[in-house]
Amino acid sequence: MNVNWIGLGTFVLKEINRMFRVVLQTLISPWISAVLYILIFGKVIGSRIDLIAGVKYIDFVLPGILMMNIISSSFTQVSSSLYFQRFARHIEEILVAPFSYLEMIVAYVVGGVVRGLIVGLGVYIIAIFFTEASIEHFWIFLFYAFSVSMVFSLLGLLVGLWADGFEQLNVLNIFVILPLSFLGGVFNSIYMLPEGAQTFARLNPFFYFIDGLRYSMVGISEANTIIGLFIIFISIAGLGALGWYLFKIGYKIRS
Repeated sequence: MNVNWIGLGTFVLKEINRMFRVVLQTLISPWISAVLYILIFGKVIGSRIDLIAGVKYIDFVLPGILMMNIISSSFTQVSSSLYFQRFARHIEEILVAPFSYLEMIVAYVVGGVVRGLIVGLGVYIIAIFFTEASIEHFWIFLFYAFSVSMVFSLLGLLVGLWADGFEQLNVLNIFVILPLSFLGGVFNSIYMLPEGAQTFARLNPFFYFIDGLRYSMVGISEANTIIGLFIIFISIAGLGALGWYLFKIGYKIRS
C-alpha cells in the first residue's frame, strides 16, 4: 500500500497546531490540575500517611495522577477535533483528499498521542519540584505512556464520530473515564479496599494502566502484568478496527 507521507505529515501538523492554538485549555489547564492534585494529595495529605508498599505516599500517587492526565488529554484531543470538524463540515475536505481511512485514523491518533505525552511530560516536570519522581524502568514507562495514550486516542475517535452534541462529547469523559480512573487505584493501594471491592477493582482496566505505570516508576505492582498487556493490545486492535470500519461506511461523516 502506498502511503501519502506528505499528506499524512501535513494532517498530523494540523492536529498538533490545533493543540497549540488553545494552549491554555490543552496544556496549561491539566498542568494546573496536576499541581493541585500533587500538592493536596501528595504533600498535604501524604505527609500524614505512612509509607505504602515501602514508598512515600506522594511517590505512590504520582503515577496515577500522571496516567490520569495522559488518558484525559489523549481522549479529548481526538474526540473534540473530529467532532468539531464534523460540526463545521470541515470533515468533507478531508474525505475528498487523497487519504486512505487508515491514514486519517493514524493522523488523529498521532495528534492525541502527542498531546497526551506532552501533558504527561509537563506533569512529570512539575512533580520533580515536589519529589524525586524516579523512573526505575524507563522503557516500560515509555511503553505504558505511549500505548495507553493510543488506546484513548482511538476511543476519542469513536466518540468524536458518535457524538451529536457537546453533551454527548463529554459524557464518556465525565461518567466513565474520570470515575474509573479514581477507582483504578490512583490514590490508594488495592489492598486497602475490602475484599469484595478488590475483586471489582481487578475488573477495572484503568487499574492495569495505572499499575503498569506505577511499576515503571517505583517498582511496585499489584496487578497481573499479562492481563494488563492483553487489555492494551486487544483494545488497540479492537478500537482501531472499529474506527476503520466506521470511516469506511461513512458513519456520520457522509451525507
